[in-house]
Amino acid sequence: MRKLVLLGLVGLGAQLVDGALGMGYGVTSSTMLLIVGLSPALASASVHLAEVGTNLASGVSHWKLGNTDWKLVARLGVPGAIGAFLGATVLSNISTEAGQPVMAAILGALGIYILFRFAFRAPASAHATTSPHTPRFLIPLGLIGGFVDATGGGGWGPVSTTTLLSRGKTAPRTVIGSVDTSEFLVSLAASVGFLVGLGTAGIDLGIVAALLIGGLIAAPIAAWLVSRLPARIMGTAVGGLIVLTNLRTLFQAFDITGVAVWIGYGLVLALWVGLITVAIRKYFAEKLSAKETPVTV
Repeated sequence: MRKLVLLGLVGLGAQLVDGALGMGYGVTSSTMLLIVGLSPALASASVHLAEVGTNLASGVSHWKLGNTDWKLVARLGVPGAIGAFLGATVLSNISTEAGQPVMAAILGALGIYILFRFAFRAPASAHATTSPHTPRFLIPLGLIGGFVDATGGGGWGPVSTTTLLSRGKTAPRTVIGSVDTSEFLVSLAASVGFLVGLGTAGIDLGIVAALLIGGLIAAPIAAWLVSRLPARIMGTAVGGLIVLTNLRTLFQAFDITGVAVWIGYGLVLALWVGLITVAIRKYFAEKLSAKETPVTV
């Protein structure tokens, strides 16, 4: 019972981060399940089953608050579902750990780019509420994001949100709301893939329920939060989260342990906090400047 309560809190915290920043639920929850002894396939299967419910709740909340571009949801989510189904069936049979360091390095580099770009010079079109991206760009992105998400126990947000934000053509709240909404299709397809590959053997429905309940509580709160945060501050927060998430994978891949790990995390956290401070100051300075600028008729 104690373990289920803790997992419920993990689900709540993970969904709060995921719904507000567009990533983090799968990575956080899968990590916790691996710690308690589940295999990578079972951990990913449990997380995706829980995500079917949390993503539905999150999608509805984002839609009600105007954070969703439905064309982006469809163009990203349908190929994402196909990629997730393929990834789930692959993970049910083989391990894909060898590719994780390469993906972590790519995502980490994109995270650094987003972190600095939003802190010092937010994209001029960062307030656009509809995405200009074509299916030619979104279909491959969805396929890759869905495959990575299913095989890695999380990754839809880091791949999709990171890439879309780095292009600087859509408001962060629209990117996050649309990616979260499309993730329902990804989680559903991944769950079907895992059930086909693994069956129900080994899947603990109590763990799934605990993660689901925590996520359902957090979903509307996170959606409200993302509709209120300024684009500059939100983009900087997302960039730092991407870097920290992938730094952990790189430490494990290169067997970096002990003091070096804490120094690495400490430096990144200090940089992240500093850049968020810069973003907040620039946001309020721009807001004050806009108020002081006289309106000409």
